[in-house]
Amino acid sequence: MAMLFSKSRKLINLKTKIGLLLSPNMATPFGILGLNNHPHLASFRFESTKAQTQLNPMHNIIDHHSQVLNFPGGEVKFTSNLNIIPETAEERVHCYRVLDDDGYPITNDFAQIEKEVAFKIYTDMVTLQTMDTIFYEAQRQGRISFYVTTLGEEAINIASAAALKTDDFIFPQYREPGVLLWRGFTIQEFAHQLFGNKNDYGKGRQMPIHYGSNKHNYITVASTVATQLPQAVGAAYALKMDAKNACTIVYFGDGGSSTGDFHAALNFAGVLDAPVIFFCRNNGFAISTPVTDQFRSDGVVTKGQGYGIRSIRVDGNDALAVFTAVQEARKIAVSEHKPVLVEALTYRAGHHSTSDDSTKYRPATEIEWWRTARDPISRFKKWIEREGWLNSEAESELRSNIRKQVLQAIQVAEKVEKPPIKDVFTDVYDVPPANLQEQETFIRETIKRNPQDYPTDVPL
Repeated sequence: MAMLFSKSRKLINLKTKIGLLLSPNMATPFGILGLNNHPHLASFRFESTKAQTQLNPMHNIIDHHSQVLNFPGGEVKFTSNLNIIPETAEERVHCYRVLDDDGYPITNDFAQIEKEVAFKIYTDMVTLQTMDTIFYEAQRQGRISFYVTTLGEEAINIASAAALKTDDFIFPQYREPGVLLWRGFTIQEFAHQLFGNKNDYGKGRQMPIHYGSNKHNYITVASTVATQLPQAVGAAYALKMDAKNACTIVYFGDGGSSTGDFHAALNFAGVLDAPVIFFCRNNGFAISTPVTDQFRSDGVVTKGQGYGIRSIRVDGNDALAVFTAVQEARKIAVSEHKPVLVEALTYRAGHHSTSDDSTKYRPATEIEWWRTARDPISRFKKWIEREGWLNSEAESELRSNIRKQVLQAIQVAEKVEKPPIKDVFTDVYDVPPANLQEQETFIRETIKRNPQDYPTDVPL
């Protein structure tokens, strides 16, 4: 019997191989990776586990080139080759790009954009850059306590926002004020939040740059890393259950992908088909930790497929590429009720925050090169100039006007009094419990006894 079995095996070809999970051939025109390219994998969920064929070794090995068993999760083919999936693909996942460094389109495969939208994208990127420069200086002058810039990541902010609809919910990290700017949040509203005065919607209870706006469907920023990811998935699932023509988008950095919340959120979204866009701005550093010390995978984009989520890698310094990628991702999320992972490759051209000195962990020359040679605003400017939508005179006037607006907003915001003491204890309970009432009484009495230790512009 053993001899017969051996001879029979020689009569057939048993060289079926396990394909690489991340073959470049899986890319669509937009670079989307995922199950749609493999129809036999797209609808395996909840199928019966009944075997397609009986597992009689003699019968099946002689009559069939490959064996298929419907395991829990879907059909799986057998192979006699011991083929371990490599830790990385032979080639890194490609990065979708539209404009080269000189602002010339390298493809016609991108979302067409009207003059008004293109000009607003440029205007808001310039506004965001100007805000960062002046607010950063204000912090250094001691006028505000903390600030985070988006230098080098303006295209990620503005272009992604331009591709969304106002009914879509934004779950930011802390480097996406441009999304709020695009939706109509004014420079003055930004300044009120930074100064934590009584016109701040958070009533002075959040750190600076922790913006939030119900009006603009922009969920208030939280300092804790990646907690917004599972929240965004839950909100997206609610939109799906309510049959809303909308999705959620959640922003996070490469460091956020090292948290448990990231993996839980992707699995949650993949299993429930939640209409959510996971937008990772991979700027190379989680504060001072480089990506090489965070993970061994090919960035973040490859993690999506492990959870059954279509993914795309995009040049985060290319506004047209970001706009196109997010627009395509939104179509998938809303029309198919499917999650999409977008990884935008970029570089943080500023410090992590005003509490950081990034020259301690990366060369100053490297920072300067990215800030100048790969500036997303300059690249987009060259393109709209060639389209005839901007000239040097108009740009000079634009920058001058924005600078005046930001300086005026600071002067107004710092003169507005702070929220009253009572606001520290409101908005959580309908009726404050006894312990909070005791704390409020205690702080009021303490301030009255020691007024010199407390700011005079905080009303009792």
